[in-house]
Amino acid sequence: MTSIDLVKYKKQLTKEELDFLKKKESSDKRVLWRAARGLLILCFVCPFFVAWIRALLGAENPFSLFYYFLAVFFLMFLSGIGLYWSYTQHLQKIQKDIASGTKTVEKTLITRKQFMPTAGTYHVYTESPVKISIEVTEEDYRSFHPGDTVFITYSTHSLQYFGYF
Repeated sequence: MTSIDLVKYKKQLTKEELDFLKKKESSDKRVLWRAARGLLILCFVCPFFVAWIRALLGAENPFSLFYYFLAVFFLMFLSGIGLYWSYTQHLQKIQKDIASGTKTVEKTLITRKQFMPTAGTYHVYTESPVKISIEVTEEDYRSFHPGDTVFITYSTHSLQYFGYF
């Protein structure tokens, strides 16, 4: 198996790619806000249910406001950390891609090709750490061979795959 030197360069996003990223950003924002609302509700409801369980077990003063708000703030803190991590790992990277307006074009080698009979799709496998498998057309599948060079395009920060040529 021959190897090629890593060749990567940046290009301007096309209008279609930019529109795709903007739709993805909008979708991810909705999911993040929906998760935040759900977690906020749980932050207030869970301590209340725990107080009821404590009351059923006969605890003295199970509905303490101090412990209720302590639990609420603790759960909000944990939820905030999770939401922030999710934002930085997904949505923020898409926003960086939109702001920069560039994509990465990477030259990579085809290592093998495979037909998936259950799905009826054709795939080639590459040496790229970003996109290991690419679904291709039947014509490209027949023309590509292991060791051939293919260029793949993806967003620079969020690594959203756009296509090959």
